[in-house]
Amino acid sequence: MTQDTETRFFGAIEAGGTKFLCAIGTDAGDIVDEARFETRMPETTLAEVRDYFETSRRKWGSLTALGIGAFGPLDLNPSSPTFGFITRTPKAGWQHTDLAGTLGRELRLPVVLDTDVNAAALGELRWGAGQTLDSVAYVTVGTGLGVGVVHHGRPVHGLMHPEIGHVSVRRHPSDPSFAGACPFHGDCLEGLAAGSALVARTGRPLSEAPPDDPIWAIEADYLGQLCALLLLCHSPQRILIGGGVMQARLYPDIQARMLYWLNGYVSAPAIAAPNYITAPGLNTRSGIKGALSLALCAGSASVT
Repeated sequence: MTQDTETRFFGAIEAGGTKFLCAIGTDAGDIVDEARFETRMPETTLAEVRDYFETSRRKWGSLTALGIGAFGPLDLNPSSPTFGFITRTPKAGWQHTDLAGTLGRELRLPVVLDTDVNAAALGELRWGAGQTLDSVAYVTVGTGLGVGVVHHGRPVHGLMHPEIGHVSVRRHPSDPSFAGACPFHGDCLEGLAAGSALVARTGRPLSEAPPDDPIWAIEADYLGQLCALLLLCHSPQRILIGGGVMQARLYPDIQARMLYWLNGYVSAPAIAAPNYITAPGLNTRSGIKGALSLALCAGSASVT
């Protein structure tokens, strides 16, 4: 198939710590082709990504732009000499990698880079559970814990991007002594509530914990504190929580703990609605659809 005069095709990358998901999509949000590559060292991984998109050109024609939602931290300051770089990531071998610049030069495409969670939030706002809203927060709880926030179609940036997974929270009474698993901060939110922290504390993933295990209440409380902080700091109209740690039974418990920590301070009726804290509407596709959504923004913010 070749590109016709009506359809524009875009490249999208969900760049994760364990895999890179690469895709070709349209401005209507349709994914027409994709491939997965293991996240190895940067040179090897980026060569596989480049080869995929070069091969895709023969089938789909020239691409309009490339969107990348990536693990971080990232340098998203256009005036910085390391704009488009992965910076001090805990992912071994990926520190100070010129992700956007390398792919932009090699593929000769405009590139829009953002965090994987900001991208996922953007995808949910455009095509998922946030379609009728002006703002959403997207939380992923997997091996790590990240948060993205979008207001009025724009991901939140400032000095850098939000890193709310690394804030400190109050210890649950049943969790007084676990040192935490974050290599930078120990018992920050990620160090207490991410999947790696749960395994370090209990020896198993949350999905394997018995229904009466105290870890369920501990996890719901920490994520409830996170949602209270998000509401107070960013006031999103909906909070979406995905990732491999999440289980259906957690959502109402997280919402209850959020309301507990808010202690009546926020009176907006929406925060008590069953869908205020909910699963992503795009399920496991939030990341790649978010990267595609970034590519659609290439006209206003790009790295070449």
